Amino acid sequence: MNSTKKIILTLCLCFAVSAAFSQSAYINKVYDFRPAPGQFINEAPEYELGDTKSEIIKKVEEYIVNDQRSLVSLGAYGGYIIFGFDHPVVNVKGEYDFKIQGNAFTPSETAGEMTGGSSEPGIVCVSYDANKNGIPDDDWYELAGSEYFSTQTIQDYEITYYKPENIGDDIRWKDNLNNEGFVFRNTFHTQIYWPKWTNEEVLVFKGKRLADNYSIVENNGNNYYLQKPYDWGYADNLPNNSDESSFKIEWAVDKNGNSIDLLQVDFIKVYTAVNQSCGWLGESSTEIIGAVDLHPDALVSIEEIKDQSFTILSNPIKETLIIYSTQNQTVDLYNIQGKKLYSFSLSEGNNYIELGNLSSGFYILNKQKVVKQ
Repeated sequence: MNSTKKIILTLCLCFAVSAAFSQSAYINKVYDFRPAPGQFINEAPEYELGDTKSEIIKKVEEYIVNDQRSLVSLGAYGGYIIFGFDHPVVNVKGEYDFKIQGNAFTPSETAGEMTGGSSEPGIVCVSYDANKNGIPDDDWYELAGSEYFSTQTIQDYEITYYKPENIGDDIRWKDNLNNEGFVFRNTFHTQIYWPKWTNEEVLVFKGKRLADNYSIVENNGNNYYLQKPYDWGYADNLPNNSDESSFKIEWAVDKNGNSIDLLQVDFIKVYTAVNQSCGWLGESSTEIIGAVDLHPDALVSIEEIKDQSFTILSNPIKETLIIYSTQNQTVDLYNIQGKKLYSFSLSEGNNYIELGNLSSGFYILNKQKVVKQ
């Protein structure tokens, strides 16, 4: 059998396995939630006396995993969430890879004038689990949206929030540009705005800051805050039914702005990207209600594999473990208790290993997690 036919056969087998054990299109896990102060903090999700951070994260999961679609607020500038799916999100070149759902809506027109409109943009970053430990501690790459190269975007921004002496007071902040101000309380939300589950006296956040996107519009004697959306590339920026609320992994750039070719990503981070107060509306805060993998059964093709020792092409496994290896090598299979079960000798190219007698469950193959159905 020639190499072209082998590749076609392998890909057919991979998609057949994937179709038989479909992966969820929705968020599966929240790894971290660290909001900045804001008018929805301690409400979305709701804090209950004694809640720890881990308990709050569980509540966040209850709000947004499996398409629950309840609103979670990230608070003022810098507040963030990190989440993932039950599988890596594959970079399908030329297509949107995932959508982040928020509560943005576009401006409306009344008597020929623009009123309302809510865009509270959040910057999106992605990470690949390079060390295969299942936690988001590898490098992060920003998805470069429409404002990435704008001269109005502040590249290295840092803000510090100070816990007030009287916990019900406005919350003071100061940034690295010698600006200072407050996250102001309003009459709509009277709870404490400082995250009640943390003992921290200051909260520090770093990242990029987008330019303010609001203006005040007068209509029939009333003032409206018009929060105009950016063109594309930000969470909670445009309505969920818009293509521009979707994201492409191929937008990823490193800290120097160089494009990064990621085959897939395991973790997604969203943080509030503006530092602005809109009067009676309060601070701008990115909110999300969920996220969707737009092609959950996609697999990385053999032609895309670069600089990887080996890639598991059949995961979950039913009978046959299919591995593409870039070299001759030996790999070890462990159970989740760390006991080595088998050693496999791989040759360069496709390898087919029969595991029909292996019990169902989770296993580790050279630090990569595999599932036996």
